[in-house]
Amino acid sequence: MNELLKKLRIEKGYTQQDMADKLGYSGKSSYCLLENGVVKITIDKAKRIAEILEVDPSIFFKHKVEETSTNNKDQTA
Repeated sequence: MNELLKKLRIEKGYTQQDMADKLGYSGKSSYCLLENGVVKITIDKAKRIAEILEVDPSIFFKHKVEETSTNNKDQTA
């Protein structure tokens, strides 16, 4: 999901600082932790990010399901 979040942010022309500001963070480092996958994104935060980026929030969860599904296939091979 990290790459998807970064891709969508860049497509909208937002910097990490822009996203931090829109999410109410005091600095961009908090947003960077989300984008880099260090901190898990909550459902509420995913909804807010989707609203900012003007996308359906389900894409974040769909991506996670596909990622999990791929990992499970790798482990059974």
